[in-house]
Amino acid sequence: MELVIKETLEKLLEIMGISFTGVKVGKETPSAFYVEIQTESSNLLIGWHGETINAIQHLLKCLLWRQGPEKHAQIIVDVDGYKKRQEESVLRLAQRKAEFAIASQQVQTLPPMNPYFRRKVHMHLAEKYEDKIVTESVGVEPQRQLRIMPK
Repeated sequence: MELVIKETLEKLLEIMGISFTGVKVGKETPSAFYVEIQTESSNLLIGWHGETINAIQHLLKCLLWRQGPEKHAQIIVDVDGYKKRQEESVLRLAQRKAEFAIASQQVQTLPPMNPYFRRKVHMHLAEKYEDKIVTESVGVEPQRQLRIMPK
């Protein structure tokens, strides 16, 4: 599957006229792939608040779902580590909010985020503070937020 992902993304980038120096595909979990695009045009590929890279990720998923047996595989497309840095930042914020919720015994709400980041935060906080807090997603997309509640 990694080779199919790599070749499909490279072809998509070529059709778009985007220059790139490489595409690396790795497994993040048994059903999730992490795809890293190396390019000199990272700002162009990332776009405003990651909109362009999210659109490329969506297109890639649509193209792959038509081709392969792993129709439900999760695919994360990143450009020069942009999403990894963003993920680390969101997890740091969530951790600070969780610690404040525990100390103050007050509910804390994180800003709206996409389902991928909400899931990462749920898992991270559940692992780190399993006996001290409970998390839940509230609201409606695209304004869905994560709420952190002390036990």
